[in-house]
Formats: sequence, structure tokens, C-alpha cells
Amino acid sequence: MIANNNSSLKPHAFKKAMIALFENKHDQIPGNSSDIIDKLRQIAFEHFKQLELPSKTMESWRFTNPEPLFRDDYIIDFESKFQKIDVSKIFTCDVYDLDTYCVTLINGWFAYKNSPLSCLKDGTIIGSLYKAMEIYPDIIEKYLGSVAKISEQSLISLNTVFMQDGLFIYVPDNVKVEKPVQVINIVDSDKPVFLQPRNLIIAGKNSKLTLVHCDHSLTHNISFTNTVSEVILHKNAFIDHYKVQNKGRNSALVTSMFFRQEQNSTLNNNVMTLNGGLTRNQVDLSIKGENCTAELNGLYLMDKYQHIDNSVFADHAAPNSRSNQLYKGILDDQASGVFSGKVLVRRGSQNTMAFQNNKNILLTDEAKINTQPFLEIYADDVKCSHGATVGQLDPNAMFYMRSRGICERTARQLLMYAFASEVVKKISIEPLKDNINKLVEKRLKGELSICDQCILNCSSKEPRFVQNILD
Repeated sequence: MIANNNSSLKPHAFKKAMIALFENKHDQIPGNSSDIIDKLRQIAFEHFKQLELPSKTMESWRFTNPEPLFRDDYIIDFESKFQKIDVSKIFTCDVYDLDTYCVTLINGWFAYKNSPLSCLKDGTIIGSLYKAMEIYPDIIEKYLGSVAKISEQSLISLNTVFMQDGLFIYVPDNVKVEKPVQVINIVDSDKPVFLQPRNLIIAGKNSKLTLVHCDHSLTHNISFTNTVSEVILHKNAFIDHYKVQNKGRNSALVTSMFFRQEQNSTLNNNVMTLNGGLTRNQVDLSIKGENCTAELNGLYLMDKYQHIDNSVFADHAAPNSRSNQLYKGILDDQASGVFSGKVLVRRGSQNTMAFQNNKNILLTDEAKINTQPFLEIYADDVKCSHGATVGQLDPNAMFYMRSRGICERTARQLLMYAFASEVVKKISIEPLKDNINKLVEKRLKGELSICDQCILNCSSKEPRFVQNILD
């Protein structure tokens, strides 16, 4: 716990509290980590002391106010360790016929029935990062911290300072994991919590992995989750990655996903944000080898006072590669959104193809979106483009459907569904695609809440903390 008077702090006061917390608790944090990882933690701590916390004075945060996130009543748990529980008693996944290797994080700690770390017959390792630090220190030391920009962003360095548990996946060379891996990250607390999971995914040469990452809240209480994921794709590796976010209106979720692609690798990254108080998704792609392909897609459906901030960066540091960004959003009521997309083509990265497109529909005069597509090119033989649109539903299409006897409400829903389907149809897992289609349809009808997939009986009375976040 930081303090106890239930109020927001200025960033500098929050930072001071985090520094004091680490200095007072540093003996409790390391857990199973080796001396090398502890050294990385100390390096991150020195960076954190030098870096500024996010604020609206920063270009990358000027349309998102992070100050209400920095509270003084958060609970930070250093002692729970992973938990041996039956997850099905508190949560059920409503994706029918989705056959996966399913793992769960509860409040940042790995939960399991039999073992915190599993090794499949093909050599794939799936489980708790905390346990992997003990059993596979050589792998952890080689990759952890190798992709995330610890020295550049304070929330990344802060996560590195306090990292203890999260998801660990290692796919050996020449292995194609037969089923998708599904990780469910659950927040379930009756007190304000500050969670900092750390995920590490390594795909070896000629390997294939499908990963479904779901973020959920089981209560309406205030929470702040600062997640960092490092994903390494070796030569000829293929990763199909889906992130589905269905959080409470009083939750704050900052996800920082760092991808590194080596020669001939392929990445499909899809981020679906259906609910949440304040959500910021940072996708940072580094293309280090030739002939890489990356599809970066996103869909966000916001209403009430919800806020979404998508920041996408594709760094082309090798020739003959392709990246494509497609992010689409529908904002209703007083919802607000940000899209910041950047493509960097470095010197020598010839024959690069990089495209980005952001499309938005605003359903009310109060809804707003700030979109900033950006290209920075230092090579002359490239094909690059960017574009952004902000508008309302097509009045001509509305008139056409109304003239065919379709009521206004149904016509609006059909147009919104058609708009969103361009992203949804890129999902390659059919049961997941069907489920997302249903969730999008419900969301557009105003029927979907965070309790849709929770089998607990939660109170329907929600505090309005989210409005404070956005003020």
C-alpha cells in the first residue's frame, strides 16, 4: 500500500512514492529471479528515477490525461505468489468450440490447477514467468528486457522494477503449437489495486504460435494494470496474436506490447477493445530482418465516458519488408479516443511497403477522436501511405435502407456492424471470430457489459471513477 487517504497524486508525488516503495520492499520483490535479472531491475530503477511519468505535456500523451491514474491508495501485493485454485469457479470463457491451452493470471499472479509451468510433448513451455525464472534462468536472462524500451519510457521501467509474475511461453525451433494458447488476465479485488504483469513470449526458428490474450474485470472497483509484453519472432517464425479487452468502467489498463521480428517472420496482431474506463494500447514493432510481414489491426467500441488511446509504431530497420496498420473505432455518448500511428523507415531499408489507416465514426456531437498518422522515411525505394477519416454514419446509406423499410435503429446497427466487420473478419480462429462478431453486435446494441462472461453475482451499482480519469 502506498498510503491511505484515497486521493489522486501529481506524477512527481506518485514517482516519489514508487521510489520509496522499492527502496523499502526491494528484498521482497526478486523472488526466483537470478542475479542478472536483479541487475536488470536495478538498471530499470535508475532509469525510472531519471524519467518523467506520463503527463499531458508530453507529445505522446497530450490527448490523454494520465494524472488521475496516480493515486495514493493502491494496494501492491508482493507476497501472493502464484495461486493453486480452480479458475472455472470464478470465470468461464464463453467462446464455444474454442480448443486452447488456457492459462490464467489473477491480480497479476499465475493461477493453476496442477502446475505453474507446463512442458508440452513438442517441447513448448507455457506458464508462470515467476516459476520460469527458477527453472529456466538461461532463457529468461537472454530475452527478458531485450525488446522493451526500459530506458525510454517510465511506465516500462517501472514495470521492470516491480515485475514478478506473468505469462511465459517458449516455442522451440521447428515447432508448430497445435492449439492456440489462451491467457486470461483477471482483475478481482475489493480494493484499489496496482498490477504490473510481465509477459515474455519467444517463438523459435520456423515455429508457429497462436495466442489469445483476454483482459477482464470481475468487479467494478478501481484498478490500474500496467502490463508489458515482450514478443520475439526468430527466423521464419509465425505468431497470430489476439488481444480482447473487456474491462470495467473504473479500470485503467495500459498495455505495452513490444515485438521484434527477424528474417522472414510473420506477425498478425489484433487488438479488440470492447469495454474499459481508460485504456491505452501501445504496439511497438521492430523489424530487424528482411522479408518480414506484419499486420497490425485494431477495433475499439467506446461509449459513456470511456477513453481509448492506441499508439502504434512500426520501425523498419531492414529492407524488403511490409507492415500494414488498420484501426477502426466507433465512439458514442461522451467517449473519447486517440490514434497515434507512426512508421519509421530507416536508411538502407529499401523496398519497404508500409501502410496505415485509421477510420472513425462518431455517433454524437460530444464524442471525439484525435488521430495522428505519421511517416518518417529515410529510404527512396519505398511504398508508404497513411490516412485517417472521422465522420458520422453515411446519410445516403441510411436513406437507402430507410427507403427499403428498415427502421432507423436497425439501419444504424447494420452500418456500424459493417464498418467494424472489416477488422473482425481478419480473425483466423473461426470460433473466436464468431464470438467477437456476437460481442460486437451486442456492444453496438448497448447490451454488452463486463459481466457477460463472469459467473459471479456482482453488484450492479457502479462508482463513477472513470469520469474523474477523463477530467
